[in-house]
Amino acid sequence: MDLKAIEQMVEQVLREIQSEQIVNVTEQRKEGYGLFSTIDEAIEASEKAQKKLLYTGMADRQKYVDVIRKTVLNKENLELISKLAVEETEIGCYEHKLIKNRLAAEKTPGTEDLISEAVTGDNGLTLIEYCPFGVIGAITPTTNPTETIINNSISMIAGGNTVLFSPHPRAKKVSRLLVKMLNKALIEAGAPSNLIAMVEEPSLENTEKMISNPKVRLLVATGGPSIVKKVLSSGKKAIGAGAGNPPVVVDETADIKKAAKDIVDGCSFDNNVPCIAEKEVFAVDSICDHLIQYMKDNGAYLMTGKQQIEELKALVTTEKGGPKTSFVGKSAVYIMDKFGVKVPDSVRVIIMEVPKDDLFVQEEMMMPILPIVRVSDVDTAIEYAYEAEQGNRHTAIMHSQNVEKLSKMAKVLETTIFVKNAPSFAGIGAGGEGHTTFTIAGPTGEGLTSARSFCRKRKCVLADAFSIR
Repeated sequence: MDLKAIEQMVEQVLREIQSEQIVNVTEQRKEGYGLFSTIDEAIEASEKAQKKLLYTGMADRQKYVDVIRKTVLNKENLELISKLAVEETEIGCYEHKLIKNRLAAEKTPGTEDLISEAVTGDNGLTLIEYCPFGVIGAITPTTNPTETIINNSISMIAGGNTVLFSPHPRAKKVSRLLVKMLNKALIEAGAPSNLIAMVEEPSLENTEKMISNPKVRLLVATGGPSIVKKVLSSGKKAIGAGAGNPPVVVDETADIKKAAKDIVDGCSFDNNVPCIAEKEVFAVDSICDHLIQYMKDNGAYLMTGKQQIEELKALVTTEKGGPKTSFVGKSAVYIMDKFGVKVPDSVRVIIMEVPKDDLFVQEEMMMPILPIVRVSDVDTAIEYAYEAEQGNRHTAIMHSQNVEKLSKMAKVLETTIFVKNAPSFAGIGAGGEGHTTFTIAGPTGEGLTSARSFCRKRKCVLADAFSIR
């Protein structure tokens, strides 16, 4: 081959590379790093990205997971999304958002979660593997907006899926920022564009379109009962992470001083918005006074007097008995200030003694108001805890050294998470063993979701061969 022919080939290759780069840059500009003006555009882009992801190797998927982790754990990024989440939603606490976002980045499993099975015998070899659904439509809450996006993005991409988020409208700005931030980092690492996507203006109408679009193969809802019910009635495979009302039982064998601190720590974490957080306490009479005193020592404000408790209830609840949005995720100091009582900044939780059928006990408030019910014995406490949990089978906490009673509570309540002798957040890996998740699928049974939760099991059979035993 002569020199001129070689030069022509080189020029042609360079033109093709340049042309591909221009197309890629144009697509990135057009797509806005995962942000789209219409839901249809977002779905089309997600489907295109998933087809590209499908033909990448597991090492590539893990690389993309690691890119997400590194991007979130960048100090400037972590502080920015945590700060903006609190500012935009007016829910939770900046310091605790930092912890939760870091936890989601560090302790959400990646591709290592996708364990293959193999069966061999006289009839050959069979492989059973976790494979992607395709495009996943994920609805995220205002209470944990960034944490859920981080957690789901890692799990779903590790499983070979792309994810189209439908954030709560009150968290759209920080969600847009995070989606753009992650896509930019992924593209720079060589990933397909739009592995993570969302429509710029989230709305109920856009969510409905996402749910009904046949190209969205799996639906995941992290939120209240109504949105979970909606995805479960869609006719598609759906994963629902619904509400909880986690009870705490404290018996006479517990380390009362430690139990008091753990309960206050758990209840006040991110101003009580996590669905796993302590929502009501059932304490055996013989230790109840000691528990209350130690709780006060750890930042609890004791409210006494039936009239005062009823006035607080009127302040923070609606006519229908649910929590007022304006008080969800607010601090104890803020709530007491609106109530007309100045308390020190050290106050983290508002406590009071009430009967077991009190509204504060039976309704998940998602604010640091913690009712305490005094009971005669631990068996009664477990019975009342079961009633208060209302069959959500989400989370329960118990402080006890009595293994028999710990076992009884675990069997009676059947919750997805059961934390013993620790704050509730130990159940998602903060001070406890195991992985983290912010999509805890009690209603549909997946439990603490991870990459394998968002995959299909597929069976590959090679008959009468490759059994070498």
